[in-house]
Amino acid sequence: SEGQRTTSAPFGHALVKAGQKDPRIVGMTADLAKYTDLHIFAQRYPERFLQMGMAEQLLMAAAGGMAKEGFVAFATTYAVFATRRAYDFIHQVIAEENLNVKICAALPGLTTGYGPSHQATEDLAMMRAIPQMMVIDPCDALETEQCVAAIAEHNGPVYMRLPRGRVPLILDEYDYKFELGKAKLLRDGKDVLIIASGLMTMRALEVADELSQSTIDTAVLHVPTIKPLDVQTIVEQCRREGRLVVIAENHTQIGGLGEAIAMALLQARVQPEVRHVALPDQFLDAGALPTLHDRYGISKEVMVSNIQRWLG
Repeated sequence: SEGQRTTSAPFGHALVKAGQKDPRIVGMTADLAKYTDLHIFAQRYPERFLQMGMAEQLLMAAAGGMAKEGFVAFATTYAVFATRRAYDFIHQVIAEENLNVKICAALPGLTTGYGPSHQATEDLAMMRAIPQMMVIDPCDALETEQCVAAIAEHNGPVYMRLPRGRVPLILDEYDYKFELGKAKLLRDGKDVLIIASGLMTMRALEVADELSQSTIDTAVLHVPTIKPLDVQTIVEQCRREGRLVVIAENHTQIGGLGEAIAMALLQARVQPEVRHVALPDQFLDAGALPTLHDRYGISKEVMVSNIQRWLG
C-alpha cells in the first residue's frame, strides 16, 4: 500500500550475515540468483556460490550432495519449479536422508500475475506431505531475516517461502521475534480471530484495523511455521468462546494451513465457528495482482466485506 515501509532484498543480506558466522553455508540457484536476491550473497562470496543453470532437479540433487559433504546448502528458485519440477529429488535425495538443505522459493501462492505456470498455489500442500520437511511462510522483511538465521542453525531440510525484492516491513511494530515452530499473537480481540501466515498475516492486520472502525474487535494470530504446527497455541486461542475464527492463507484451500488447523481442532475436540479465506481449487487467471486478489477473495476489501457478512 502507499507509504508502506520496505526493506530491499532482506533474504540476500541475511544470508550474507549468516555466511559470515558459518563458513559451511553455500548459495545455489537455477539461473535465478537476481530474482531470488541470492546475487547479494554471490557478490560477497563468489567462491561459495553455485549457478546450476536452468535445471531445478540438478539443483536439488547437487544441494543434497553438498549437504552430504558437510555444507549448509541454501537452494533458491521459484516455488513452482522447486515443488512441481524437482519434487522427486527433494523427496528422495534431500528429505529421506534428512539432509541440511534450505529450499528458499520465491513467488509463492498468488504473488505473480503470470498465470498457472508461475503461481505456486499448492506448494505448502506438497511440502507438508514430505516427512522430515519443515515448512515456513514468513510475513515480512524482518521475519525473512530472522528466518534465515534460524534455519541456518536448524539441522535438517527446510522449505521456506521467499519474499523478494522490496519487501514490506511490518512486524517491527509488534516487537516480533521469529521462533521455529511457534505461532505468535500479534493483536488481541474479542469478536474475531484471524489465523494467518505469510502475506495473509500482513493482510489480516490491515483487515483488523479496518474492522475496528466498525467496532469489530479482531485478534490476529500469526503462524509462520506451517510444519511443525504450533497446535497448542492455536487450540488455546480457538477455545475462547464468542469469536468467529477466520483462517487466511495465500494458498489453495486444499492441503495448506486451513486443513492443518481444522485437523488440529478436530483432534482437540474444539469446535468454534470457522471460515476459510484461501485460493480456490482451480487454475487461476493471469492478470494484475490487485484484480486477482479481489477476484479470489484475499484482498483487504473482500475480506472485510466477507467478515462483516459472516458476523451478520
